[in-house]
This record gives sequence, structure tokens and C-alpha cells, in this order.
Amino acid sequence: MKLRVLLVLVSCVLSVVTGLVLARGGSAATATGEKKVLTIGLSLDTLKEARWQTDRDLFVKRAEELGAKVLVQSANGDDAIQISDVEKLITNKVDVLVIVPHDGTAMAKGVRMAHAAGIPVIAYDRIIRDTELDLYVSFDNVRVGRMQAQYIVDNLPTPGKGRIIRIYGSKTDNNAKLFKEGQDQVLEPYIKRGDIEVIFEDWAEDWKQENAKKIVNAAITKFQDNFDAILASNDGTAGGAIQALIEEGYAGKKLVTGQDAELVACQRIAQGTQSMTIYKPLKTLATKGAELAVALAKGKPVVANQTVNNGKVDVPAALNDVVTVTSKNIEQTVIADGFHKREDVFRGAANK
Repeated sequence: MKLRVLLVLVSCVLSVVTGLVLARGGSAATATGEKKVLTIGLSLDTLKEARWQTDRDLFVKRAEELGAKVLVQSANGDDAIQISDVEKLITNKVDVLVIVPHDGTAMAKGVRMAHAAGIPVIAYDRIIRDTELDLYVSFDNVRVGRMQAQYIVDNLPTPGKGRIIRIYGSKTDNNAKLFKEGQDQVLEPYIKRGDIEVIFEDWAEDWKQENAKKIVNAAITKFQDNFDAILASNDGTAGGAIQALIEEGYAGKKLVTGQDAELVACQRIAQGTQSMTIYKPLKTLATKGAELAVALAKGKPVVANQTVNNGKVDVPAALNDVVTVTSKNIEQTVIADGFHKREDVFRGAANK
């Protein structure tokens, strides 16, 4: 029989208990008292991006260190396949389900199916909306957006004044909306004063690089080089934007933001074609995610530092901080952390 576990919400400022939320939990022993090997189901949107391969490897490594087995499924960006993956993991009687949703709204169905089977669900890095989700493990994604926009504002040729292109992420990914929310918080006062003008903006379907490139190509066709920066929401869309800039001879002459600190993005920063990225320490996220999954499966108290409303409930959330990476601090951040090797980052960069 599945046990229930108290999920303790702790104030990250005062370090005191501020509330209690009930979440589903399991037992680490069988009915006969024998020790049970915990099984975690990990349902991923995709493994086509290097970032998610890293998450998978780090998550599985930590879970196995804690004595748990991880069953991994990847949906390749297909909602129907991901729902089918979740059904398979439920059939395999996993003790806890960890999901990186392709569509955070569509995956509410997966959460309901898991709960019907008595299985708790953790949304990993992307919230699942409109359902009684047990736990959300991610970064402060509104803060990510604020940091991206603030970099643009501070580094325009005339700080606080200029013309920009905005590339949002996938409309089906709630994180894309959170990044935009954070960006808007910084940019709106400048836009209202007329100091910053957004000359072109669009959503890049499925975060695809080629879709981001099309957005920048369209902007250049209309405005030529009459802009100062591209506010791209992640490194993949930044890559598409930079490819468009390279074709027009503008690479390195326009500010371009990013996020995820992917190796190719860090190489572009070293080469001078990308201005910054947001480093989201994936080891911290994946390790914490695995530890929380094991604890929730065992029915142990799970500590969260915030709540995030998913449209239905305030979901207990464990949110990690992020870091802005530029050419000035790349050695002290992603390289010092061992996230990327120095020789890999600076491969192809002049005078390094």
C-alpha cells in the first residue's frame, strides 16, 4: 500500500517551516519486509539536445548512487509519444515519476494517470500545468529572463537605448513564457519611454535553431543592420540567430543572449559571436532532482524553498540559482565548475 508523505515547505530566507503540503509517497520495503529496489521513471521531452543528455546522465548517476534504478524514456518532442512513455512507466510500477514535459499543459493527463496508480510526480525543469502536481524542481526562470534582458540594457552601444530583436522559445513550454515574463519586467519601462524599441519578435517553435534563424532572416530583410541586439531565450535559438548574422556579415557586431551554457554557445562566446549565456548548474539540478525523487518514493520529508502556481495549485518547488556567463568570467564559472573543459571552450578561438 502506498504511504503518504508530508512535503515540508521551508522559507529560504528564515529557514523555518512555513507550511505543510500533502504529497503522495511510497515505501522502500515490500509487504514481506524485504528491502525493495526503488525504481524511478524518467520521461524526457527529447534527447536531441546536448543539455538533456547531460541532465539524464547526471540524474541517473546520482539515483544509482542512492540505490535506485532509473527507467528512461525520450519522446523526441511528440506529446502522444510522451503520454505513451508515461503509460509504460506506470505499467512498470515505478515508485516515482519524473517528467520533463514537451507540452506542460498536455502532460496534466500523465500526472492524473500516475496519481490514479498511486505514483507521485515531479516536474523537472518545466512545470506541468492545471493538475495537482507533487513537486517542481527547476531554476528561477523568471530571474533567467531578467538577467538576459538586463545584460542587453547594460551593454547596448548607448546603455539603456537601442533597437532589438526578440526570439522567444516554444509556446508549448511554460518556461519560455517565464523567460519572457522576466525579460518584460526589465524592458517594459525602457520600451514605454521609447528608449528601447523592439523592431521584430516571434516564437521559435519547439526551440528549433532553424526557426530562430528564420525570425532573424525576416528581421534583417525588413531592417537590414539597423538594430543593436538579439534577445534570444536559449543557446539553440541564439545559434540560429548567429547563423543568420554570419550570412550577412554581422556576426560579432550585434549583442546576442542565450541560456544553458551549452558547449557550442561557450565556444561562440570565446570566439566573440555570442555575448552571454545563462549558466544553469545542471549537476546541482540533476543531483537535487534525483535525491528528491528517491526521498519522495521512500515517503521521507521533502524540503522545498518556494511554491509555483501551475494554474490549479501552488506546487512546492525547489528552485536553484543561475549565473550570467560572458567572456570575462567564463573561466571562473563553467570551466572552474568542470562543466566544460577549457581546451574545448577555446578550441578555434583566436589568441587563447
